[in-house]
Amino acid sequence: MYSATAFPVVAGNDMAIPPGTYVEGRIDALTRPHWLSQHAEFQLHFTKLVFANGYTVELPDVIEDLKSAGSQAVSRQGAGQQPAAGANANATADIEAAVARVYVEVTSNNDILLDNGAPIEMFLQAPLTLEADAVAGAVRGSRPLQLSATKSSTRCVPTPGTPGTPDTVIPGTPATPDTVIPGPPGFPDTVIPGSPGTPATVIPGTPGFSGTSCPGPPIVTPEPSGKDVHTKTVMLTSAMQVGGTPLTAGKYQIRWTGLGPTTQVEILANKKQVVQAPARVVLLGTKSLADEAVPRTNADGSSSLESLQFAGETFALFFD
Repeated sequence: MYSATAFPVVAGNDMAIPPGTYVEGRIDALTRPHWLSQHAEFQLHFTKLVFANGYTVELPDVIEDLKSAGSQAVSRQGAGQQPAAGANANATADIEAAVARVYVEVTSNNDILLDNGAPIEMFLQAPLTLEADAVAGAVRGSRPLQLSATKSSTRCVPTPGTPGTPDTVIPGTPATPDTVIPGPPGFPDTVIPGSPGTPATVIPGTPGFSGTSCPGPPIVTPEPSGKDVHTKTVMLTSAMQVGGTPLTAGKYQIRWTGLGPTTQVEILANKKQVVQAPARVVLLGTKSLADEAVPRTNADGSSSLESLQFAGETFALFFD
């Protein structure tokens, strides 16, 4: 998948990514619509930036050590190292550096199309290091992206309809009344029966056929039109804090709306809210192996909840 930035990205007072910078990416997952959801969802991650002057920046995944104080991060380009014996497989999070979720408003009966020119919001989930001189040269040579109409990639070909033919009606003949000849006195009248009419003959016409039309451009949004409420259950094996509220060890229900990049998370115990705190929804490069609440050690020796990972999911909640 190839795209281009439509708006500049600014760091401080300097332009870091000028408009017109090319972005290479991949589609990780597609969730089709169903009877509860009238939209399809694309999960994307981006792998490379190509600036106007040819300056190229790789966007590798980041392996974040969730068990060490400060959560040190290393590039995934150093992959190949095996975890130490006895290490927890979930002690790290494979965080994709730049991601996007794209929603296409369709029904389960429609084809799913992420068309040319569709708007995509890219989110950086990890720090991006750029060479100032190379970026400055790209800024001088960049041109604003022309947001002109693009040719749709749909293969739909409209067909004209055909008119039908009306029925052919052959009129029938009218009926004739009885003829009555009065009889002489003392004798009955003479009745000559009339003839019945014949009904009209209808020869049916031929039905017409309606043409086919192509649907309009798909509606692409960074968030679904409805509110997707997510619920999970996690077990805290030790006491820790969330947003300054202490939580004891035990089972908790986690509830939030949407998939980021930020959201408000409710933590409930026995269906009663204990605390509500903001969190980042971080997309992962691999599925988590198990549910896990990862603590962070504070300067005073206390523990705070750093992240929540969920078995089989490619996202995690991070509490800053």
